Amino acid sequence: MKQLKFGWAEIDITPREKIALDGEFFERVTNVVETPISVTAFAIERGEEQCIICSCDLVEIYANLTQEVRRRISDTTIKKECIIINASHTHNSYTYTHENGFTNLTGSSLDVIKNFIPNGCEYISEENDASALSPEVAFEFLVHKIVIACETAWKNKKTGYFANAFGRAAVGMNRRVCYADGSAKMWGDVDKYNFVSLEGGNDNGLELLFVFDSDKKMTGIIANIACPSQVMEQRSVISSDFWGKAKILLREKFGNELKILPLCSAAGDQCPRDLIRWVEPETPIKDPNVIRYNPKKRNADPSMFDVNGTWKIGKRIATEIENVIQDGFDLCNDAVFTHKINNLQLPLRKVSIKEYRTAKKIIKLFFKKRKNVNYVDTADLHVHAGTILRYNCQRKLKFIDVETHCIRLGDVAIWSNPFELFLDYANVIRARSEAKQTFIIQLACDCLGYLPTEKAEKGGHYSAYISSGVTGHEGGKILTEEAVKTIYELFVNDMNLGEVK
Repeated sequence: MKQLKFGWAEIDITPREKIALDGEFFERVTNVVETPISVTAFAIERGEEQCIICSCDLVEIYANLTQEVRRRISDTTIKKECIIINASHTHNSYTYTHENGFTNLTGSSLDVIKNFIPNGCEYISEENDASALSPEVAFEFLVHKIVIACETAWKNKKTGYFANAFGRAAVGMNRRVCYADGSAKMWGDVDKYNFVSLEGGNDNGLELLFVFDSDKKMTGIIANIACPSQVMEQRSVISSDFWGKAKILLREKFGNELKILPLCSAAGDQCPRDLIRWVEPETPIKDPNVIRYNPKKRNADPSMFDVNGTWKIGKRIATEIENVIQDGFDLCNDAVFTHKINNLQLPLRKVSIKEYRTAKKIIKLFFKKRKNVNYVDTADLHVHAGTILRYNCQRKLKFIDVETHCIRLGDVAIWSNPFELFLDYANVIRARSEAKQTFIIQLACDCLGYLPTEKAEKGGHYSAYISSGVTGHEGGKILTEEAVKTIYELFVNDMNLGEVK
């Protein structure tokens, strides 16, 4: 019987030159490194089945990056379609030339804004450093490094063991605030008379997979938690955020050769900050949506906008992983391994003619009153430009193509999707999953924006706007059902399912 084989590789992608950081509406250019950034690849093979999961210290993975990596893989024994590339969602890494499966067909909201800008109107940049690495060069660099990581992990495959386990670490919290009038706001201020509740819950579950060589020496850890690594998102430094700190602490304990594969679970409405026990940034930040005026002092976490916050979370994760290892687990080297790829079509979220006309009116009025545009304006206009873009798109496009992957490894299911998926969808999938343990990977193989719940859509604001993602709760329902069905098929092994329970 063919045995399970595992392979690892980690490639440093820390730049030596200045780069533009991705993940905010304002520009950040820097060569200051707070913690190194990397790509980590993990390969699995048994017989004809295979998979390579590559976790990158990037804010998002777009379709053009995935496609180009697959195209440039030279090892003919690798099934290119079985490569899964995902992002840790750090906001302190490269801006690169990107296109997803939607903008390839339709263009971008920035294109729409440019059509409205009158002659003589100037865009005022916060920073404009021509010495920064261009997005095109950054794209080529990243493709090259990810290809090396994937091929090296594949080449390094050897027979070994694995063990899955579970822990808990308080990391992610809901970041959408609900008010008495039915509205909601990402990063909303809770110190208001009309504050009602946070829109959803959080998930402090830590899904863990430990990998060992044939001598039962631990070679790597896969860790899956529902929170993006974006503590440092307002800062102009290069950083792997709290996952970088977790790696440092775990390697101090278990050796520098240990590989860590961070997987961001469904966390579209999650963040590392406690909005109820708000702790101010150590120094001022730029984003007007997050600024608080005369906030009350709280005895809580350190600032989750600064380095101390990354160490706090990194220590929580590393400490819990150490505790799980001390508790012990059974190693396995003979388990079912299957990998299924699904290509779905989800319905495009549509706008009404009224919403379209309102958006046009708002943008036109803006440019009648202003002679320059800055980064704050761009963020505001993006919402309305996205509405116009969607109206133009929906006349020729009804569905969007979506790539998902589902893996079974023993009692474990691993399911990926290309969205910033709201947590409620993951809760449904895990609750109905046939697997004893279910790992969920968001922002994998493409970036199709947020996928909000129906409640969030009604509340509105960023992450729930039409322009925030390509599909809505109807698409979320289809996606969720497909995930549950696919996991069922892999675990029950009966293709004549009938109705999935």
